[in-house]
Amino acid sequence: MVNIKQLSIIYKIAAFILLLMLSGAIFAPVIAPYDPNQVLPDETLQSCSGAHLLGTDALGRDVFSRILYGARVSIRFAVAAALCTMLFGVTLGMISGYFGGIIDTIIQLLVNIFQGLPGMSMMIAIAGVMGPSTASLLLAVTLTSWAGFSRIVRGEVLKIREENYIEGVRSLGASAFYILVHYILPNIFNSLIILFTVRIGTVVLSIAALSFLGLGMQPPEADWGVMINDAKIYFRSYPNLLLAPGLCILALCASINLIGDALRDLFSIQQDINKQYL
Repeated sequence: MVNIKQLSIIYKIAAFILLLMLSGAIFAPVIAPYDPNQVLPDETLQSCSGAHLLGTDALGRDVFSRILYGARVSIRFAVAAALCTMLFGVTLGMISGYFGGIIDTIIQLLVNIFQGLPGMSMMIAIAGVMGPSTASLLLAVTLTSWAGFSRIVRGEVLKIREENYIEGVRSLGASAFYILVHYILPNIFNSLIILFTVRIGTVVLSIAALSFLGLGMQPPEADWGVMINDAKIYFRSYPNLLLAPGLCILALCASINLIGDALRDLFSIQQDINKQYL
């Protein structure tokens, strides 16, 4: 079991920040004082005040409300993209590591090809060819990310498949699918959690970058990358328009990566404890 008391204070702060941002995203319709796309022509480019906690943008839209709804967009899409990436990469990695032979050779050839391509350039190319949309963004992120998952999972499976208990189950007539699902997958589950957690932070950055370039989420969507793109003209006079979404991206990615590091440390500690009692 993972013991939260073993976490250092910096990890606890990261967990608190992440919980705070998740709560803001979930309860955005309740917390947000304005509709994120509500245009107020008489209140454009206002500074922070009681009426607008983080000011307003060039169209008079409340920045705080857009930040809350932007968290919903970024987190929801990042989780979906990370799940698709993990499902695709883990499936190919398990098949490659377990069966070996020509199947392993073909899959590893694909892995080497995709890992050799510059990820951001490929995402821009896919999003540019397919046009800005959620589907093209999801496909771009998945195609540029699955290879890392696959290579790591393959390495884990190569070690586990030679264990005596796997040989025993195989000798009893268990199918490859049964062994993969019931014996190998549970043994790599801790590693998958860590990879999935870290991948979410990477996807958030990718979404923000593509949205900033105009190839991701499209206006008037309340997305942090879109907000940064809209603020680039006014950031000298109204730095709050740029700092608010930028700091949110930084805080979310940093907290997720720290939690991933914490999980890695805790799982390694648990494995050491288990080995002592074997």
